[in-house]
Amino acid sequence: MPITQRQVTLIKESFAKVEPIADQAAKIFYKKLFEYDPALRRLFKNDMQEQGRKLMAVLKVAVSSLTNLEALVPTLHKLADRHLEYGVKVEDYTPVGNALLFALKQGLGTAFTPELRQAWIEVFQLVANTMRARAYPQFNPRTFKNTRQYNR
Repeated sequence: MPITQRQVTLIKESFAKVEPIADQAAKIFYKKLFEYDPALRRLFKNDMQEQGRKLMAVLKVAVSSLTNLEALVPTLHKLADRHLEYGVKVEDYTPVGNALLFALKQGLGTAFTPELRQAWIEVFQLVANTMRARAYPQFNPRTFKNTRQYNR
């Protein structure tokens, strides 16, 4: 399903509220990610504060590119290639999405409405599926079955 203009607006407005608390949001994200899947900790060998800054920088690029998704694809492809080198598996994207939703909910509080949650899910699925398709040529989002869906 394509991302609507309303969803783009919601995402941009909500991310503007998260940016001032980016370091805190990143800490919440990684704490929850490792709770969801402790095995993912092996992928992070560097300073987690710096990793959090990288996460927020990638999110900022993705959010700012929502009105020109074609321009975002090369960036996502490079990121997917690096993730593959690090050992990221096709199913690892789901706990990342869940941790992102959790961090956004914690950071935004009551502003994290069901409509906003769904908008973020759409964006994350677009990003994750673009990266998965690049890293795993056999990946098909229509047939991919993952028991850990975006439900947290």
